[in-house]
Formats: sequence, structure tokens, C-alpha cells
Amino acid sequence: MKKNKRKYQSKKKAFSFKKHIVFPIVLIALLFAVWHYRYALYYLAYQRIEEAPDIKKSSVTTQLRIFDVLQHHKTKVYGIDVSHYQGKINWNKAFKIQDSFPISFVFVRATAGKDRVDRKFKRNWKQVKKKNIVRGAYHYYRPNENSLLQANNFINAVRLEKGDLPPVLDIEDIPRIQSIKNLKIGLKRWLNRVEKHYGVKPIIYSGESFYNDHLYKDFSEYTCWIANYNYYVENIDNDWDFWQFTDKGSVRGIKEYVDVNIFNGDKEKLLKLTKK
Repeated sequence: MKKNKRKYQSKKKAFSFKKHIVFPIVLIALLFAVWHYRYALYYLAYQRIEEAPDIKKSSVTTQLRIFDVLQHHKTKVYGIDVSHYQGKINWNKAFKIQDSFPISFVFVRATAGKDRVDRKFKRNWKQVKKKNIVRGAYHYYRPNENSLLQANNFINAVRLEKGDLPPVLDIEDIPRIQSIKNLKIGLKRWLNRVEKHYGVKPIIYSGESFYNDHLYKDFSEYTCWIANYNYYVENIDNDWDFWQFTDKGSVRGIKEYVDVNIFNGDKEKLLKLTKK
């Protein structure tokens, strides 16, 4: 009986230890999370995004992160990028991200590869101009297709005007039929051809890993737009000109999710990038 009693007491002490050590740690973590996301929690409590029929709502966790990241970049300006994947957008309602943060710029997908024009490009391009929002057009680069044919496809589809952002080259994929060295040659040809036509140096968009591994050394003179959705990355890197931090943003008038971007500067700095 004594032996069993000691075992019981030992278990009781272990339980007591967990209660007095683990619980405070969990409580502190919870309080820190509440403090860290205090603005986002306020947003969830008082905004009526859930009631909007023309908006796609992401998970609570995602909404908290989006609001928190934007809230901590108040000195920057915010934007979105769209393509036919967002469907027919009601641009008369598209003013704010998460119903709270004004949209200052919009990137519109124009073309992909050597022969494809985004089927919503003309409408989106025209409507963004009417809203008096800074706009930019981007090309989705297919690494297994001819670079100059792709450049011509973009040039034939996009007419840049005063106040528009430079053309964007979106490169994300490793080629299947050529080396990385030849991929870079093709990218340079696209960039040079487009720059010569528009008289402005293009922007390069890519994921952070792809950019660091394959582009940084040879294309560092270009304005960069980096995609990084890592939940634990909360601030824009000093070396990034644009940061796309989520593809789950919500905007009234857009029934699908949108990519949300932060420009590393204020409105005045953004306008300095535009075509003169």
C-alpha cells in the first residue's frame, strides 16, 4: 500500500507542476497574441465584411494577419493585382482592402506567353484608369517560349500612358527545355525589348526564393516586386520595392480573393516610378 501511495503522490506532483508552469506560459502567449493583434481583433469585431454579398471572406486567421500587416505599414501605400481569375470586377465598389485600407495602385495582368492576352485585361485596364488609381500592367513569362515573341505580345496589348507604372515581367518557373543561363538571356531580351519600346525600365516580379537563387545577382538594377506569404514575415524587407504578402485579400466588388501588395514608400515615391 505504501508503494502505491508514493506513486500516487508522484503523479499528483507532476500534475501540479504542469498546472503551475504550463498554464502561465499559455496565458502569457494568449495575452501577447491578443495585444499583438489588437487592431485586427477590433476590425473583426466592428467591421461588417461578413455581411457583404459581393466579397469573398478568408479564414479568421488570415484576416487577422492581413489586417495586422497593413496596419503596421501605415506610412506605405497599398495595392492589389488582378487578372481574369477575379472574374468581372465591379470597380465602382473596389476602394479598400479588407474594408479598411485604401487601394492606391493596381497591377493588371495583360498577357501570358507568346500569344495569350488576359480576357479581362482591356476592361480592367480601362476601369482602373477611370477610378484615377495608379495602374500597372504585367506579363506572365513562360520560360519555355520565345522571349521576343512574348515581349511583342505584351507590346501589342498594352499602351502605357503618363502616370502608369512601368511594365512588369512576372517570372516564377524553372524552364524544362533550357538551362537557367539561357533563361536569363531570354529574360534580358524581354526586358531590353520592352524598355526600348516604352522608354522606361521594367519591374521584375518573382517569389523570394526564386529571385534570390536565380535573379538577384544579374538583375539587381531592376525594381523588384517580391512575393512572400510566410506567416511569420510581418514587415517589408528594405531591399523589396513591392511586397506581395498574401493571395487571400478581400475587396468589395471582387467576388474572388485578390493578391495584396505593399509599396515600400509613400504615394509621392510611387508616383516617381510612373511614366512621365
